[in-house]
Amino acid sequence: MSDDNKNLGDDLNDMLDDAKDSAKRAGDKISSSAKEFSEDAKEFASDAKEKASEFADDAKSSAKEFSDGAKEVFDKASGTNKKILAGVLGIIFGGFGVHKFILGYNKEGGILLGIWILGAVLSCVGIGLLLIWIPGVIGLIEGIIYLTKSDEEFYNTYQVGKKPWF
Repeated sequence: MSDDNKNLGDDLNDMLDDAKDSAKRAGDKISSSAKEFSEDAKEFASDAKEKASEFADDAKSSAKEFSDGAKEVFDKASGTNKKILAGVLGIIFGGFGVHKFILGYNKEGGILLGIWILGAVLSCVGIGLLLIWIPGVIGLIEGIIYLTKSDEEFYNTYQVGKKPWF
């Protein structure tokens, strides 16, 4: 039986040597594949950096164009939007001075609001009803004036010229 064991041991050693040779060949293949992959990855990374740089430049120029265009549109539209908003709020809530606050006339808006509040407090006496009507009529008149002016005229008069009343 010792010859069988010896033959079996020799067979196992041969198998082990074959496995080592196969593992070495596989390792060499993996190593060469890894080198090729590494070179491909470096090339891909280089291309990606170049494309990212081009994309960033395009994005910056597009953002600048958008921002310049948006600023121009906002500058033109803000006067129109304030005109319509101030006009409608002047007609509806003119007694509270809301249209004045929209245009940035805080002192004048506060005066209208103060007169309305004073009128509300004094409404039991009778004179308060007159004080409530006065800012309401002023708001109605100013709202109509705002809406009947052209956009350019409204902008020059109330936003550039800062004309607070009528």
